[in-house]
Order: sequence, then C-alpha cells, then structure tokens
Amino acid sequence: MRDHLIGWVQAGTKVLGDPDAEHRYGPGDVFLAAQGTQWDVVNAPGPQGRYVAQLLFVPNDLLRWFLERHPLPPGVALVQGQRGLRIDAELAEAIERAARSLGDAGTSRALQLHRSCEVLLLLSERGWCFALADEGWDDRVRRLVGHRLHARWTLHEVAAAFHTSPSTLRRRLAERGVTLGELLREARMEAALGLLQTTELGVGEIALRCGYESHSRFTAAFRQRYGFPPSYLRPAAASTVRAMGSGAQDLAPAG
Repeated sequence: MRDHLIGWVQAGTKVLGDPDAEHRYGPGDVFLAAQGTQWDVVNAPGPQGRYVAQLLFVPNDLLRWFLERHPLPPGVALVQGQRGLRIDAELAEAIERAARSLGDAGTSRALQLHRSCEVLLLLSERGWCFALADEGWDDRVRRLVGHRLHARWTLHEVAAAFHTSPSTLRRRLAERGVTLGELLREARMEAALGLLQTTELGVGEIALRCGYESHSRFTAAFRQRYGFPPSYLRPAAASTVRAMGSGAQDLAPAG
C-alpha cells in the first residue's frame, strides 16, 4: 500500500490476505488498510457477477493537513494493518461526495480537500484514524511522477521539483536502494495494473497513459514485471478509485 486506503464494498467481496489470515468484506462493509502494508487481494464477484467498490486513497500529506486542523477525539485508535466497520448513511454520503468531487475536474481544490477531510473526520468520530508515515525520498519521488506518468522525467527535472541538485537526489535515492529509472518503471507498472483491473480502457490507451508509446514495449515490460501479458487482465468487476489528494496545495483527482 503506497497510501492509506478507505474502501466501501457495494457488491461482491473484497479479500485482503496475509500469511496469518484472510479478512473478508462484503456489501455494506468499509475497510481501512494502512500505508506500508502488503496484501494478497481478491475481488470476488457477487451473485450478479460483479464486484463494485468505492476506493479512496489518503496520501500522507493530506492526513498531516487534516490532523493539524482536527485534533483526534479521545479513544481514537490508529489503524495498524487493516480494520473494518459497517457503513452508515452519513459516512456513505460523505464517501460518495468525496469520490464525485475528486472525479470532477470542475470542482475546486478547496472543495475537494473539504470533502476528503469530511470522510476522515467521520471516521475519527467512529473511533478510527490512520497514522502519519515517515516518508522517504523514494516515496516523495514516486508521488511526484505519479501525477504525470506519461511525462519524460529526467533526473534534472525531478531534482528541480524538489529544489535540490541532481547529485543530491541521486545520492538520496541510492540511500533508499533505488534509482530514478527503477522508481519510474515501478510506478508505471503499478498504475497500469490498476487501470487494467478497474477500467475498460484498451491496452494501447493504458500504455500511453503510463508513458509507453509502443504497445509491444509496454506488453514486454508488463510481462517481465508480473509474469503475464496485460491482455490477461480485463475487468470482471468495477471499482471506482479516487486519490484523496496529496496535500492542501496539490489536491487532484486520480486519472
């Protein structure tokens, strides 16, 4: 999990598995998964043959902005791993409002931020909140390039975005055991996997959105990363996925 995740299952079943247990969520369940955790995920269709969910990602910057302005009530527990709760009318309306605003390019950033924070505030009143994560330089770069995966990012451009020198950025990434090229490839492959699973976009369109002008090169890279071609994954289900912003100054809907 690159970011914290709020999910509301509306049809079918979501299964989050780890070596110790499987956690199942059905229609009407809300699940919270913490940043930095790893899961084997199964989206199982319901009786009508569909899996439908609203998924809202909560970047660390947004969570920090929220916590600075909304002190947590007494007794709030920080999400460790995953947690689940039942949806209620107030929380359902807030999640739907946040998802709609984040998916509408005409909605102001201020309103997108307000509606995202409304969801976090309601969760805290129900006893749950995410913990701030200690992000490294690899996380910061991954978040930056994720907004424009199709761009031809260079070390100089990324360094300039962080107001540092290319040599300093290279050294900081090396301390995390990665290079800029490796981060770009991983970010593009993760985005491609998500688009294949949650949209009906053609493979060629997904390749372009993820920075690959050549369909064949994209297919080869995807096969090398996951062990099967992108055509193997076509959506048997539907999920609405929205990013709840990356801070007060950079709030944007997911692509």
